[in-house]
Amino acid sequence: MKLSTIIITNKKSKELENLLRSVDFSNEIIIIQDQNNPSVGQKQNSSINIRIYQRPLNNNFAVQRNFGLKKARNDWVLFLDDDEEVSKELKKEILDLKFKADAYYLKRRDFFWGRELKYGETRKIRNKGLIRLVKKNVGKWQGKVHEEFKIASSHLKIGRLKNYLNHYPHPTIKSFIEKINYYSSLRADELIQSGERFSLVKLLVYPPAKFFLNYFFYLGFLDGPEGFIYAFLMSFHSFLTRAKLYKHD
Repeated sequence: MKLSTIIITNKKSKELENLLRSVDFSNEIIIIQDQNNPSVGQKQNSSINIRIYQRPLNNNFAVQRNFGLKKARNDWVLFLDDDEEVSKELKKEILDLKFKADAYYLKRRDFFWGRELKYGETRKIRNKGLIRLVKKNVGKWQGKVHEEFKIASSHLKIGRLKNYLNHYPHPTIKSFIEKINYYSSLRADELIQSGERFSLVKLLVYPPAKFFLNYFFYLGFLDGPEGFIYAFLMSFHSFLTRAKLYKHD
C-alpha cells in the first residue's frame, strides 16, 4: 500500500534529518512549513518524493494538517510532528501491515533529557496512542492546539499498532517554557472562544490538581527528577492558561 507522510515544522532541514530517515519507506513526504518562519528550504531525494509547502500556521495546527491531507496523493497518510521519529520496530510493523482498518492508533514514548518517561503526563499516549495513520477521506483534524483526528463515522474501524513513535520534546528548560507560554496562549484563546470566563477558584485549584494527578495518581514520581520537572511545568501550563483568561477579562 502506498503511503504519504505529512510533517508540520518550522525547523531547518538539517534538524529534520533523523525524522526523514525514519520515514524513508514512505512513497512521498509532504513538509508543511510555517510561512512566517521559513527555514526548511528545498530538499532533493532521488528515491523519495519530498514536497514542501510554505503557508502561515496562524496558530491553527488542525488546518495545517488538513491542508496536508488534501495534498497527499496516496490512499494512506501518516502524520508526524517534527520532534518525533518512527522507531525501527514501528517501521517494520507498518511495512508488514495488511491495512484492514480505516485508521490506526500509534503509541508514543517520550524521551525527556535522555530518560524515557513511562508515567505521569505522557502515560495515556504511551499506552493508548494517537490516531496518526489514516486512510484518506475517513475524517479530519479538529482543534487549534492539541488537535485530534476525528473519524467521520462510528461504523469505521480503528486499529491499534503495538510499536512506538519516539518523541523528543523540550531539549532545554528554555524551550520547554517557551512552548508552555505559546501553547497556554492558544489554549486560553480556545477557552475564550468557547465562552469560558476567568474563575479564581479554577486558577487556584487546577494547577495543583494537575500536578497531583500527574505526579502521584499517574505515578510520575517513578520517572525520577525528570518526572517531577515535567509534572511541575505542565501544572504551570495550567496556571498560565487560567491567568491569561484573567488578563482577557
